[in-house]
Amino acid sequence: MTETNDTVLEEGSPDTSQLNAKLRQAIEAENVEGLAALLEPLTLSEELREVLELDQKSRDKVLTMLPPELAAELIEEAPNELAVVLVERLEASTAADIIDELDSDTRADVIGELGEDEAEAILAKMDAEDAADVRRLASYDDDTAGGLMISETFTFKDHETVGAVLQRLAKGDDDFERYRGQHPYIVNASGTPVGVASLRSLLTARRSDALSAIMVPPLTVRVDTSLDDLRDIFDEQPFLGLPVVDEHGILVGVVSRSAVDEAVLQRAESDSLKAQGVIGDELRSMPLRIRSRRRLAWLSVNIVLNIIAASVISAYEQTLAAVIAIAVFLPMVSDMSGCSGNQAVAVTMRELSLGLVRPVDALRVWWKEASVGLINGIVLGILIGLVAWIWKGNVYLGLVIGLALALNTLIAVSIGGVVPLLLKQLGQDPAVASGPLLTTVTDMAGFFLVLSLATFFMPQLI
Repeated sequence: MTETNDTVLEEGSPDTSQLNAKLRQAIEAENVEGLAALLEPLTLSEELREVLELDQKSRDKVLTMLPPELAAELIEEAPNELAVVLVERLEASTAADIIDELDSDTRADVIGELGEDEAEAILAKMDAEDAADVRRLASYDDDTAGGLMISETFTFKDHETVGAVLQRLAKGDDDFERYRGQHPYIVNASGTPVGVASLRSLLTARRSDALSAIMVPPLTVRVDTSLDDLRDIFDEQPFLGLPVVDEHGILVGVVSRSAVDEAVLQRAESDSLKAQGVIGDELRSMPLRIRSRRRLAWLSVNIVLNIIAASVISAYEQTLAAVIAIAVFLPMVSDMSGCSGNQAVAVTMRELSLGLVRPVDALRVWWKEASVGLINGIVLGILIGLVAWIWKGNVYLGLVIGLALALNTLIAVSIGGVVPLLLKQLGQDPAVASGPLLTTVTDMAGFFLVLSLATFFMPQLI
């Protein structure tokens, strides 16, 4: 790395420390042109990273100083919860100008995450029609076609001609970028989609041809179509987008393949984080109190559950003191059972996402998991039992440890397979089944089985 006034890293990006210092200078001097010049060579992700390195007051000032369209690009790049953090501290008029530059789906996501007072203050500063559109989109569930769609649609009336479409394509108006490669949708006088025209048919038809002559019937989805159903449709069809209709069949937006793919990926990431006790889109640039509160919500429950697990060990102090070798195998039994339980959770979560199981299938799922758990438990029990026997030369120690692992494996897979379905039935997030609940129950059951069996066979173990 060569040291010059424009020091760069090996990747070719400006030196972070120097760039950060220059950004602070531009902010303090309220040098809008200088700030824009510093950010311009960076990618959007690099811009966002640099802005997040600033203190909260400086971040607010950056978003206020930048033109609304550039500030909107940063908001688009950020995860929803971080976008809310960036927007909620701004003046309502400034936030409204920025949000007005966002795509309609992102507008709704950000407004929907804000507090009611903050959201209404911003909406009051927006154009009445745009505000109404945001309220409508924000009312849909996030994992439905209505929650994922954009309201901007590339539409024409059924009486218009091919020439009208080509003329609009050639014009390339400002809103065209927001159509995201949509085919032209043809609607009737009431706004119901009656056809879709491919670009190929537009280019091969005569300009005077009516769109009704070259269109084909459209495949539409309702606003309440689930994310899983959308994913299945896009897996089966080559479309880049699908028109979305309301309960009256009126076209209200378009959901894109990329939006569905992104939502599926976000859901998988969210489930993975929840399994580790991390709720929401946590980033280290978010306020400390929010991050701490969210983590403590899980850790507080976990500490209570672990105290319960520890009380099981405490109840068998005399057994542990008499047969100290058992202490070596306690974590092995609980850990191996926990791994088996997590495998069961993973399979159930996948089948839930694919729509292959429902809460009513809990008994069938339990039987399937119990069958696997019984076989694996016996095999693993024999293996660890042999180890214990050979190590201490006591066949009863091997019997205690092996039998405890076999039974605890059966318990773990039963919990891991069924609890996500029960949580789903109760309207709770099934991803939490692989967190503190499964871990602590398998710990408690493992400790209890090992120590109670050891107490029963005490004369043979000492």
